[in-house]
Formats: sequence, structure tokens, C-alpha cells
Amino acid sequence: MKRRAHQVHHFAVHLRKTAVVLCAAIAVTACTSSDGKDEAADESPSVTQSPASSAPADPKETAKKEAITTYGAYWREMKKLYADPTGKSAQLDQYAASAALKNAEADAKRAHDRGRIYTGSVALTDQTVTKVNVSGKIPNATVSSCLDISKWQTVDAKTKQPVSLPENRLTKYRIVSTVEKYPEGWRVTSDEPQGKSC
Repeated sequence: MKRRAHQVHHFAVHLRKTAVVLCAAIAVTACTSSDGKDEAADESPSVTQSPASSAPADPKETAKKEAITTYGAYWREMKKLYADPTGKSAQLDQYAASAALKNAEADAKRAHDRGRIYTGSVALTDQTVTKVNVSGKIPNATVSSCLDISKWQTVDAKTKQPVSLPENRLTKYRIVSTVEKYPEGWRVTSDEPQGKSC
């Protein structure tokens, strides 16, 4: 009986030791995995942020992107301006100034006075900044684009019927624009069709 009791006691002690070792192993694993996750969480932002903090954005590249973005927004507002006989739905002055704004507003008014509006879409492709100056008094960029107005229809404002236009007119052509940075943001200041198809 004593031997049996001793074996049972020895077995119980062995079980307790095994349980303690297992618990310790689980605790270590749990700590390691959670610490690993915490370290990964701590490290990942610094890894993603370090390039931005160590390499500031190139002012010229930033200017190029902003100029192209502004030019795209300018044409979105142009479509609104020409489509609305009242001209009130467009906010072209947020993206254009100087000659570009005056010419667009005057041209749209002429079309509206003749009972015409423009509907459909305008596509801009192959946009390239050919010149950029960020060090002058007024930062500016020259943007060259291929303007496709083949799906931008001139229609009668009342009947919505298409207006006949010369068949040989250019509907896809190169246009060169100047975009300048004012205190309130970038503005298209000139928009010159080049008379060349693209």
C-alpha cells in the first residue's frame, strides 16, 4: 500500500510539474505572440512613414500633379458652364482666372444667346507638363493635352436637337494651357488650341 501510495503521490507531483511547464510554455508563447504583434504594430507605421519624413516631396513634382488636377477640374466646370444657359451651376472661377476665365465665359454666353448649349463629355488624354516654375513670384506650369470634344454636342437649348456643324472641324486636337498658383490655389490662366490633331 505504501508503495502504491508513493507511486500515486509521485505521479501527482509529476502531473503538477508537467502542468506548470505547460502553463509556462503557453504563457511564453502567448507573450511572445502578443509582443510580436505589438512590435509589428509599432514598427509598421514607422516603416511606412520613414520614406515620407526622410524624403520631402519634390516641389516641382507636386506642382505638376496639382496643375494637371486643376486642369481636369477646369474642364469639368467648363462642361457645366456650357450646358447651363444661366451659367449659374458652374464654378469656373475656382479653377480659372485671367484670359482663360474671361474667354470661356464670353464664349459660353455667345452660345447661350444663340439658343445653344453643349451636352455630352469632353475627354483629356496625354496630359504632360512641359514646363514648370516653382521659384518665381507666381509659380506656374505649362500643360499640354489632347482634347477630345467628339462626344461634346452642340444642341438647341429648347428642342435638344443637335446643331449642324462643319464636318471638317477638329474634334480631337492639341491644346496648351498655362496654370498659375495664386494664394487661393491653382488657376488656368490661358488655354490655347494648337490647331493640330492628336
